[in-house]
Amino acid sequence: MSSLPSFFSPAKPRRFHYTPLYYDPEKEALQQKIAMIEKELGLREGEAYVPKIRRGQMATYFRRKSQRREKASNLRLLVILAILFLLSYILLYS
Repeated sequence: MSSLPSFFSPAKPRRFHYTPLYYDPEKEALQQKIAMIEKELGLREGEAYVPKIRRGQMATYFRRKSQRREKASNLRLLVILAILFLLSYILLYS
């Protein structure tokens, strides 16, 4: 008997769900630009942008860069001197 009421129950009317759309081309263009910049910076949603260069870092960068150049120059000079000494030894004592 419990199956009989569902047989005779009237059908419920369908509801009409309409969500109005508002198209703002400026807002959409802005959102696309923001998404593109976040993609370039490697950000994910919800992350804050943290700059990679911190205060005072550029001064140490240039100092380290000049030190590397000096090391490379000194090493190159030592290699050239060693080759010259080797060549002079071979030419003089052979």
